[in-house]
Amino acid sequence: MSTITTKDADDSKHQCAACGDSDGGGGSLKACTACNLVKYCNRTCQVAHRPAHKKACKKRVAELFDGKLFKQPPPNEDCPICYLRMPIEGNQCMYQSCCGKMLCGGCVHAYSVATADTHRLKCIFCRTEGSTSNEVQVERMKKRVEADDAQAMFNLGGFYQYGIIGLRQDHAKALELFHKSARLGNHQAHLHLSLGYQKGGIGENDTRKAIYHRQLSAVAGNVLARFNLGSEEGNAGNMDRAYKHWMISANDGFDLSMKQVQEGYKSGVVTKDDYAKTTRAYRNSIDEMKSDDRDRFAAKLSE
Repeated sequence: MSTITTKDADDSKHQCAACGDSDGGGGSLKACTACNLVKYCNRTCQVAHRPAHKKACKKRVAELFDGKLFKQPPPNEDCPICYLRMPIEGNQCMYQSCCGKMLCGGCVHAYSVATADTHRLKCIFCRTEGSTSNEVQVERMKKRVEADDAQAMFNLGGFYQYGIIGLRQDHAKALELFHKSARLGNHQAHLHLSLGYQKGGIGENDTRKAIYHRQLSAVAGNVLARFNLGSEEGNAGNMDRAYKHWMISANDGFDLSMKQVQEGYKSGVVTKDDYAKTTRAYRNSIDEMKSDDRDRFAAKLSE
C-alpha cells in the first residue's frame, strides 16, 4: 500500500490538477473558486478537468454551504432604549424613519403612555417630531434609503408593493428595493423575496429562488424562515436536517420550533443532551427578551 507523505500533500498544492505542471511554490496557480480544493494553470486546464472534478466540487460546495446554513446566528441586537435584546416578532419592533433606529414596542408604548400629548409623537430616541403626513413619511424613508439603510429599503419596498401611504403600486420598484435590502443582509427582505417567488406575488414563480432566499434569511437570523426550512426538510423525510433547523430557531426563543423539538424528544429522535441544551437556550432567549412594557405592548396589539 502506498503512503501519502506530508511532502506529497504539499507538492499537490502547487500542481495543476489537469496537466500536473508545478508552479514551484510561486503561487501562480489559480484555485477553483467554488470549492478551493484544486488549482489550475489557466482556464483551459480548468475546463478540461471539469468532468473529472465536477462531482467532488459539488459535494464540497454543498458541505461549505451547510456549514454556513447550520451555524447558530448571533442574537438580535439590543433595543437602544431599554438595552434588552430585541424581540424576534416583527410586530414587536418599531422602525424610526427619522433616525433609522429600531426600537422595541415596549419602550415606544411606555413612552406614549407616560408622555404628554404634545410630545407623544416625537421619536423616543432622537426626539424628532413625528411624521405629519404621508409625504413626510415617504420623504424620510427615501433619505434613509439614500443612506444605504437596509430596513428603510425593505419598508419602502412594502409601500410600493401594496400602493400605500400615497405611493402608486409598483411591483418592479418594490422588487428592486427588496433585492437591495437583501444584499445588505436584511433577513426580512430575504424572507419576503422567498415568499414572493414561492407564490409569484411580486415577480415570477421560481421555487429555486424561493429556497435560496429562505436559506439566506435563516442564515441572517430569521426564525420563521428557519422554521419553514425545518418543515420542508421534515416533509421530505430529512429529519436530521429538520431538527437541526428547529433547534437553531428554538435556541433563539421561537415557540413553534421549541414545540417541534419537544415532540422530537418524546419520539426519541432528539437526544436527551440536545433537548436539554435547546431548552436552556430557549429559556435564556425568552428571559433576555422579556419585560413588563413589552408584555403590555403585546396585550395592546391583541386587543
